[in-house]
Amino acid sequence: MVALNAPLTASADADSRWIRVEDVSAVAACRSAGQALLTRHGFPAARAAEVALAVTEAASNLYKHARQGAMLLRAVQAHAQQPMLELITIDSGPGFRDVSAAMRDGHSTAGTLGIGLGAIRRLADFCDLYSLSGVCSALVARFGLKPGWNAPACAGLVRPISGETECGDAFAVLRSDDRLMAVMCDGLGHGPLAAAAARAAMDEVLAEPDREPAAVLTRVHHRLNRTRGGAVAVLSLEGNAARFAGLGNIAAWILTSESRSGMLSVPGIAGHQARTIRQFDYNVPAGAVLVLHSDGLSSRWDYRSMPALTDRDPLLIAAVLLAAAGVHRDDAGIVVLRP
Repeated sequence: MVALNAPLTASADADSRWIRVEDVSAVAACRSAGQALLTRHGFPAARAAEVALAVTEAASNLYKHARQGAMLLRAVQAHAQQPMLELITIDSGPGFRDVSAAMRDGHSTAGTLGIGLGAIRRLADFCDLYSLSGVCSALVARFGLKPGWNAPACAGLVRPISGETECGDAFAVLRSDDRLMAVMCDGLGHGPLAAAAARAAMDEVLAEPDREPAAVLTRVHHRLNRTRGGAVAVLSLEGNAARFAGLGNIAAWILTSESRSGMLSVPGIAGHQARTIRQFDYNVPAGAVLVLHSDGLSSRWDYRSMPALTDRDPLLIAAVLLAAAGVHRDDAGIVVLRP
């Protein structure tokens, strides 16, 4: 197996940074953070200038139009080990009345000469926007060093609690020939010790991945007894067959355009309390996606108010759910898998 996404911690990771965009100074901070990532990963000057312009415009849109806006900038490995910059914005509304119009090149809701979301889409290798009027919006854009990218089958986000730089939530996604495995850990509490527990869980999984989620979870449970522990969930997906084992309060969902059904975890704290570890089997309907998230997202999000969300890019799905259900008073983590 190989890791598709390295365990993400939105902390001292030099390649990942959340920035709250609630005043005009944050626009410059976003541009500066983007330029630093672009320079670090060797983007040529012309491409870096295009991406920096897109980052600035996205940040300006958040400042001018959104409530509780935030931007994530992170560098990831694209095809042929080429770097790619991912730009994700989320906010708490008011949303776009006409998403199609907002994405047209040259369109400006403020009547200004800003380049607009349409131009961001033109400059990006991939760009998509999802908006729930009066609730939230999320934008995802990817900018490659060279043209071309492969649509991902999975994606995830982590965000630290307000006031912390290290995140106690982490995830890993691994792939073999025909199987995906996702692991999420919510380290107990917040800050560096919670982050250390989450990293230990990811290290254990990546060192020796097994086929059965229950076996993986058992190993992680033993590994975390030297940490403060946490909630852990392991999901294996092969075709339309899902196998799941969870310990603690990681939420796991099979999400379609018409339904949301949960997968069962058992009570406990990995590393400290586990009377039994059980594995459950589920059938995944065609067109469904699977979602794992920590209690940094409320489970009360209403899939019925999110038309056609399951048809979108997994990273955009994760961003929308974080925008709609994220809790700023807790670390938050979410993973989305598309069979």
